[in-house]
Formats: sequence, C-alpha cells, structure tokens
Amino acid sequence: MKHTLKYFFSFCLLIVQVLAQAQETTETKTTSEKKESVSKIPEAPKVVTAKIDTIVPVKKDTIVPVKKDRYGVRVGVDLYKLTRGLYDSNYKGIELVGDYRLTKNYYAAAELGSENKTTEDDRLNTTTKGTYLKVGFDYNFYENWLDMENIISIGLRGGFSTFNQELNSFKIYDANPYWGELPWQTSGKSYNGLTAGWAEVVTGVKVKVYNNIFVGFSLRMNMLLFDKKPSDNFENLYIPGFNRTYAGNFGAGFNYTVTYFIPLYKKTIKPKKSVKK
Repeated sequence: MKHTLKYFFSFCLLIVQVLAQAQETTETKTTSEKKESVSKIPEAPKVVTAKIDTIVPVKKDTIVPVKKDRYGVRVGVDLYKLTRGLYDSNYKGIELVGDYRLTKNYYAAAELGSENKTTEDDRLNTTTKGTYLKVGFDYNFYENWLDMENIISIGLRGGFSTFNQELNSFKIYDANPYWGELPWQTSGKSYNGLTAGWAEVVTGVKVKVYNNIFVGFSLRMNMLLFDKKPSDNFENLYIPGFNRTYAGNFGAGFNYTVTYFIPLYKKTIKPKKSVKK
C-alpha cells in the first residue's frame, strides 16, 4: 500500500512538472511571436518637406494702339437746289455748304446760296432774286466705331438774306363778280433792297461713302425774325434761303448734300479713366 501511494504521488508530481514546462514553452512562443509581429509592422513614411519657390507673375508691357481723330474742313454743294432747275422751270439756285470741326463733337457750319424763284399764286405772280448766308454750329451725338467718321447732328443757324421782288402780274379781287372775273394785269414793278433774317433748327446726317467723300441730308425748321416788306399791300411770298413764308413767320427746308473732307491735322484721343468702385 505504501509503495502504491509512493508511485502515485511520484506520477502526479511528474505530470505537474510536465504541465508547468509546457506552459512556460507556450508563453515563450507567444512572446516571441508578438515580438516578431511588432517587428513586421511597416514604418510610417517620412514626410519630405521641400521648399516651393513662389512664382511672381511678370507684367508684360502691352502696347495700346493710339487712336487719332481727324480735324479739317468739309466743303460741298446742295444737290437738291442744283438739280431742281432740271424739272422746275420756275426755279434756279445753288447752295454751297461747309463745316469745320472745332472739338470732338462740335462743328462750325455755314451755307451760302443764291436763288431765283418765280411764285405763282391765285392773285399774284412774282419773281424773287437774291442771296443768303447761314452761320451756326452742329453737335454730333453719334458715337463712331473704330475709324468711322459719320455724323448724326442737331444744330442752330442764323440766316440773313438780301433780295428783290418783282411783281410780274396780278388779278384784282372782286367780292361781287357780276360781270365775271377780272383779267390778269401786267405790272413789272420791282422792289429792291429787301432784307430778312431768321433762325432755324437743323437736324441731319452725313455718311462717309468713299475715302473723304460724304453724302448727307438735313431737315430745317425756320422762324422769321424780321423782313422788309415791298409795300403795304404786297408781302414777301418767298425769301431766298428761308423758302415760302405762307403769310406767317414759320417755314421749312430740306437739302441733300455731297461734300469732300480736307484733313488739316489730327488729335490723339485720350482713353477714358476707369472709376474704381
């Protein structure tokens, strides 16, 4: 019995030692595996810092084209008055027109003309001969593109005319024509040294068609300021440069012109300054 217990305790002690040695071996393996796994973790990449040179933009010199306006004299003729005599046997006339550029938008303008007009009325037949002069200015409110030189303008004129009237024939008015209408009577009486002055508003267009050649037209509204009448019983039915009076102080006119521009000098256009907000 004693020998049996002795062997039994010896066997148990052997098993305890084997288990303890196995546990130490397992712990040693686990520790070595942890160390190996830790050693296998990849290192974080190193951040490489590089100096970045800042690029400073260099402003290049831009060449702005210089724009210049031409200044000079424009002269021409009124084609309407010049050709009217071809189809109207009672009219002969000519008008010379011209302007001079003062500033960018203002032009000094003038018209010089001569007219010979026969007016046939219900009771009168008269012939007016004389010359006239109109002086004033035009304002061009059209903004041209690039090198265009067109004009859309409005302006004022002061006109003055010296002329004479000739009473060719007349018919006496009879309120009670019992014996019928009275015949025309020939007169031939002349009234010389007549004058008239007026003001007129002008609006017109001039278009450059070829090189320095311009074609244009204008409309005019006239207001008669004064006129010297031939006699108490005879009024001015037509005034050179003013046109028909229509027994009143207002008249109207029209012309169609062709002109030639004579450049004298140029002015540089200053660029507009931009306002910063």
